[in-house]
Amino acid sequence: MAGGGTRNWRLVRADTDAVPPSARRFMARARQRRMRAAMPWLVAGGVLLLAGGLAWLVYGTSVFGVRDVRVVGATVLTPDEVRTAAAIEPDRPLARVDVDAVSAAVRALPAVDRVLVTRSWPSAVVIQVVERTPVAAVPAGDRFLLIDDEGVPFRTVAAPPKRLPLARLATPGRDDENTGSALTVLAALSDELREQLVAVAVDSPVQIRLELRKGRTVIWGDETASEQKSTVATALLRVKGDEIDVSAPSLVTIR
Repeated sequence: MAGGGTRNWRLVRADTDAVPPSARRFMARARQRRMRAAMPWLVAGGVLLLAGGLAWLVYGTSVFGVRDVRVVGATVLTPDEVRTAAAIEPDRPLARVDVDAVSAAVRALPAVDRVLVTRSWPSAVVIQVVERTPVAAVPAGDRFLLIDDEGVPFRTVAAPPKRLPLARLATPGRDDENTGSALTVLAALSDELREQLVAVAVDSPVQIRLELRKGRTVIWGDETASEQKSTVATALLRVKGDEIDVSAPSLVTIR
């Protein structure tokens, strides 16, 4: 090139063969290292994206919304009464149903003793109820209150279920002393006495009597020694007499 002249430079792409194999191997390993380093981030990003999409699908849309509310175990109550108390919105995302709140709402029904609420994917809520079992019917005017073994009045009916004894109580309830005495006596009765029983009447905790079929009466006194009184009264059912007094079971009188 002549002195003082201008140099012309050209970029010439080197042929692959011009790069030494060792350099090519080094660059390949470098790319693999970069890919391996980025892979966890790519996977994590994909997982987060997928999880976010699934969460939105489950919690934010009606795709997995409530289509059915199934009631199991209701006999005194109707399934519609239970559904009304549960108040679950149709198409509400199943994952957003507050099962504890639904349980509390259904348990507030007087006839319900226990309740279990579960989700049944993809679109149902199952409400399993255990209703209170009546042990006696309390006359209340021309109607009857059914009470369970805790003394809870839970249902008003026009006529008591067949063979359910009456409990003549002024103020039936869980905290009523007379109700507690009636339940203690009922629990102690033998099968023979229960078969003959029409009603247990409690005027006060120390004035309890059993009204039996054919107009017979058992004077019970208070609730103490009820099992012993039951045994004695059962043995005397075959003895003639309209009134059996077992208030002092060691000194029985029959009239």
